[in-house]
Amino acid sequence: MKLSQFKFDLPGNFVAQEPLATRHEAKMMVVHRKEGRIEHRKFSDVLDIFNEDDVFVVNNTRVFPARMYGNKEKTGAQIEVFLLRELNNEFRLWDVLVDPARKIRVGNKLYFGDDELVAEVVDNTTSRGRTIRFLFDGTDAEFAAMVKKLGETPIPKYIERPVKPEDEAWYQSIFAKNEGAVAAPAAQLHITRELMMRLDIKGIKFAEITLHLGLGAFRSVEVEDLTKHKMDSEYFAIDEACTAIVNKGIAARKQIVAVGSSVVRAMESSVSSTRTLNPGAGWTDKFVFPPHEVAIPTAFITNFHQPESPLYMMATAFGGYDLIKDAYKEAMKKKYRFLCYGDAMLIL
Repeated sequence: MKLSQFKFDLPGNFVAQEPLATRHEAKMMVVHRKEGRIEHRKFSDVLDIFNEDDVFVVNNTRVFPARMYGNKEKTGAQIEVFLLRELNNEFRLWDVLVDPARKIRVGNKLYFGDDELVAEVVDNTTSRGRTIRFLFDGTDAEFAAMVKKLGETPIPKYIERPVKPEDEAWYQSIFAKNEGAVAAPAAQLHITRELMMRLDIKGIKFAEITLHLGLGAFRSVEVEDLTKHKMDSEYFAIDEACTAIVNKGIAARKQIVAVGSSVVRAMESSVSSTRTLNPGAGWTDKFVFPPHEVAIPTAFITNFHQPESPLYMMATAFGGYDLIKDAYKEAMKKKYRFLCYGDAMLIL
């Protein structure tokens, strides 16, 4: 398929700037693939839709405060440094994005806070990408504490307001354990502790994978031929406990619900020849777009995404291009809220 087939107009007023006070009260569009039918419910209705021993697969990655602001040596110019991932722990080498990039060259030093942390630029990677080395002699725990102190919650730029203290909790899943993500698994943000308890009482099973979300799913696709687009690699891990729960559900013909695009990517990167889930860990650059047939999940919970984004493309791969395209038109008519703090879509 072609990039231009995923184009639509998304006015700014559809982009949610904050989540609802009660997250599970968000709207949820339910898309029934077999009947080609769309219905409008709220997220807490998952309690009525799913049954005992159905499996919700979630991502237990934890977002860290990846956006930092430093000052360039000599000029004092403010530079945004977005931490993507650690490349080498011993030397504290990090892959980052800098803005404005034109001001940052190899050899430049950046000072953060009251000169509490210093970094040196050691390489150029892309137009905005740099490799930097933090000049810090403390322990890993002390370094993490410094990043937390000086960094801020990396809410997306389409949220057109300053970061609030509340974003630290808002932009984090209740399943968050393993730190390493720079973006939240947005579909999971609808699951509150209250709703999870009620799902647990009903007998819904939860299986946890880890996939540390980078910015790859949010980057612009710049080629018309989608087969030529390459996703950024992201680290994932699927353990034996997760595979046991998922594969037991598959054997019993229960619903396997992928809660979020990152879960789909991880599972699609570890499928056996018998269409069951394998344990494993590594890096994935899996790009799911039509006509890819997703192997394991029978249901998919996602949000409403930007045009021409890999996230929107994945939804159309799972739900069918024409049906999801119509669903998005319906969502705009019904004034659904889009993107990470917005409403949900459940594809059955």
